[in-house]
Amino acid sequence: MSAAGSKPIMRVQLVRSMHGRLKTHQACVRGLGLRRMHQIVEVEDTPATRGMLNRVAYMVREVTEQ
Repeated sequence: MSAAGSKPIMRVQLVRSMHGRLKTHQACVRGLGLRRMHQIVEVEDTPATRGMLNRVAYMVREVTEQ
């Protein structure tokens, strides 16, 4: 196993509702770990998660550290 801090992390927030969206887009949002509006989750920055973010870019945003 690698150290916990070795992989880059992204913070993602759901800013638009999943209601009425395509099932594949809903699955991407759930796969990212988002369940409700304005929830922020941390996910690993991998090509797979980047692809999921690109598919649902109109519903989520990447949160920057402040």
